[in-house]
Amino acid sequence: MEFSDIASVSGKGGLFKVLNPTRTGAILESLDAEKKKIVVSMQSKVSVLSDISIYTTDGEGAVPLQEVMTKIHAEFKGDTGLDKNASPDELKSFLKHILPTFDKDRVYVSDIKKLVTWYGVLAKMAPELLEKKAEKKAEGDAKTEKKAVAGSKKASKPVVAKPVKSGATHKAISTNKTIQRKAGG
Repeated sequence: MEFSDIASVSGKGGLFKVLNPTRTGAILESLDAEKKKIVVSMQSKVSVLSDISIYTTDGEGAVPLQEVMTKIHAEFKGDTGLDKNASPDELKSFLKHILPTFDKDRVYVSDIKKLVTWYGVLAKMAPELLEKKAEKKAEGDAKTEKKAVAGSKKASKPVVAKPVKSGATHKAISTNKTIQRKAGG
């Protein structure tokens, strides 16, 4: 699961996993113990978490929600000690600790409440999303280091592409169509 597979629906509390897009909307499953499925239409306001950012006052202008969530997880390991009923001052100081450059004029207390609530849901139901970015970076650094070491030990052979016979490709495609027709009726 990725951040692009998780969505928020306006008017519905909590987060949802995107199961399947349909012609008229999408099928979503709640990220809680109930795993309740709902169908949303195209008129519904659905926001995918990978498309959400938090306004900042620095040169970037915004920080992706995924980055903020991974910072929170690195700091608090699943328990922020806050909930949506915390005082506005507490919520603002929490975000100031995590993201010192957040824009106080454009990020409302209600936004911080959503952030805290969503983090709690993700930490409980999909903690791998919060740890994935740091692990991928470490794996990428290790692979780059291995390639550098391997490259210094021996010279690599040039890669030669072999031409593909166009008849073979055409035959494979037409065979697949025949199978689909037979299976389909």
